[in-house]
Amino acid sequence: MVLLLSGGHLLVGPRTFEDHAAQAVWTWRTSGAEEIWRKGFVPVGDLSAMPPKVRKRIQHDEEYGWVVAGPLPAPPAEAQVRWDDGSTMRVPVIGPREALLALSPWPEEYTFPEGEAYRLTGAAFTTMRLKTVRGMATVPAWRLYFSNLPGPIDYVAVDQDAVGTVEEAIGDHISGDGVTDFEVLDERTLLVSYEYGSCSSQALDVSLRVSEEPDTVVLGLDIPDRGGGMCAGVGRFGQDIVRLDGSLDDRVVLDAASSLPVLCRHAPNACHSGNE
Repeated sequence: MVLLLSGGHLLVGPRTFEDHAAQAVWTWRTSGAEEIWRKGFVPVGDLSAMPPKVRKRIQHDEEYGWVVAGPLPAPPAEAQVRWDDGSTMRVPVIGPREALLALSPWPEEYTFPEGEAYRLTGAAFTTMRLKTVRGMATVPAWRLYFSNLPGPIDYVAVDQDAVGTVEEAIGDHISGDGVTDFEVLDERTLLVSYEYGSCSSQALDVSLRVSEEPDTVVLGLDIPDRGGGMCAGVGRFGQDIVRLDGSLDDRVVLDAASSLPVLCRHAPNACHSGNE
């Protein structure tokens, strides 16, 4: 249930797709998320880059830890991101130790048996190429050197926590049922992927919905009543075609349920800090 404000009066009723879409657009415009998306640092590509032989070694020894094993340089106070269109942004940066922790899947306090950790022995401040929402950019990075890896690893040095992320701006949000991805077939046609949970052994008659504004396209699902109570739910997946009234252009595509860009589902570093 939700309280809806209409004509100065509070109304009580179930939340519709239109309610979710209106809330998503309002949150997007007023939270600061739109400002970050349009003018900030929103990476789409992988925050790390490494030679194939290094990646192969890491995949083979995936249980290995990551430890500092030598003196490391201090980071500069700030650096510059330069997009291919000529625009720039001054950004604070993380140090090489923070870059190592971002690479590691393990908590910082973990210890590892002798010979079962990648040993960081040095680092150099450099740049790397990265795809972002605003296009390709040259970004500050750390080149990390390990005594027991066959090559260095580059990692983006931008302090995403300091510059702000879309997910942080949006705040608490619902995850679960919703749109997971889309493919642009032409300027007015999207192939949309979605998922939902069901207690039924049969797929539900799910309807894909769309709401358009000059700056946003909001996608969501109408799911039939699934009843109450607990069950061993089954994840369901589907695809459908959406035809827009206007061309997509540079409008952001939002998920009605979470208020986040759909891009966040398959490019998580775009919306939350990769330094965590």
